[in-house]
Amino acid sequence: MSGWIDISAPLRAAMTVWPGDAAARIERVESLEQGGAYNLTRLAMSAHTGTHVDAPLHFLAGGAAIDAMPAEAMIGPARVVRVEGEAIRAGDVPDDVERGARILFRTRNSERDLFGGTFHEDYVYLARDAAEKLAQAGALLVGIDALSVSGFREDPAETHRVLLGAGVWILEGIRLGGVAPGEYELVCVPLRIEGADGAPARALLRPARRRGGA
Repeated sequence: MSGWIDISAPLRAAMTVWPGDAAARIERVESLEQGGAYNLTRLAMSAHTGTHVDAPLHFLAGGAAIDAMPAEAMIGPARVVRVEGEAIRAGDVPDDVERGARILFRTRNSERDLFGGTFHEDYVYLARDAAEKLAQAGALLVGIDALSVSGFREDPAETHRVLLGAGVWILEGIRLGGVAPGEYELVCVPLRIEGADGAPARALLRPARRRGGA
């Protein structure tokens, strides 16, 4: 397998959003079929709709905005880690995570339709001790197959601030169903929205090539 795997969700009007967020509105406001000179689509949605990246500004006053996300956080080697439990704990984080690592967690969340219209409150999340281990290791990006790294009944600021305060960018809402644990190349490109606390992103994985080009 040498092709790219799209792990991002298509943006659509009926997709699941975080409770309390306004539903995404995606509407054709000019149409060739209706006699218009062109097709034109209007979007109205939270910056945290679908597959998206959290910038430090999301939880840290004065933190970096999404347009300051460095290219090295978006593109490079990444590891997919499979976790079977109800939460991602420190023991689930590999001990050999190196500074600058990009770690993506695949959980039972990926067996559900994350954006099918139903919000599941019991999703697997990243516990504080796991966030602390990743931050101490110097990870650059952490991804999860849920709409938030924090648990639905947890204080969302806690885990987010541990990661974002350590310079760890957060990728949420990825789709890892069928993606085996292992080493990959990652391309994750959030929209460059000036001064925003996050942005929808297109994220793709490709199995890492073995040494020697095999």
